[in-house]
Amino acid sequence: MVMRTLSATVEDLAQRGFTQHFGVAGQMLRALGSGQAFGPNEVAIREYHRFEGDSDPADMAIVYAIETVNGTRGTLVDAFGVYASPAISAFLDRVRFGGQLSEPAPARPVA
Repeated sequence: MVMRTLSATVEDLAQRGFTQHFGVAGQMLRALGSGQAFGPNEVAIREYHRFEGDSDPADMAIVYAIETVNGTRGTLVDAFGVYASPAISAFLDRVRFGGQLSEPAPARPVA
């Protein structure tokens, strides 16, 4: 079994068009490079990859490949398990996995 690293997975996703880096703030997904903000109904998780540390729970992480209604594609990285971000978890609980996205809404700039 080949074990991939988090950085190799993010690079692979970038080569497949998931080039933006996302963060969550103020209950919105924020595109860190462009400043666009999206609500949970404006994004979909296309795939995810989980990484588990062999001995240290702090090494657990998850990478989400996300697409937005305006076609922006990128990654969101979070800790996994007890170290997961409550803000990211709350946002992603309201996001669909896969499926069709509705009509693009105007992107909101970061406030």
